[in-house]
Amino acid sequence: MQCNVGKTDRILRVVLGLCIIGAGVMFQSWFGAVGVILLVTAAVGWCPMYLPLGFSSCKKKS
Repeated sequence: MQCNVGKTDRILRVVLGLCIIGAGVMFQSWFGAVGVILLVTAAVGWCPMYLPLGFSSCKKKS
């Protein structure tokens, strides 16, 4: 598994993930569980959705 989530992307995922979890708790909805996916992909540094798209937000090593 190669890193395909860059630093800025990780920060956005953490912020959005926490907001979605907070909204899920506030509205008592299971939708907050979607935020957990963003937190996991930020922690691991790999997003499975980027793979078929061939996208990476990581900087290339030179």
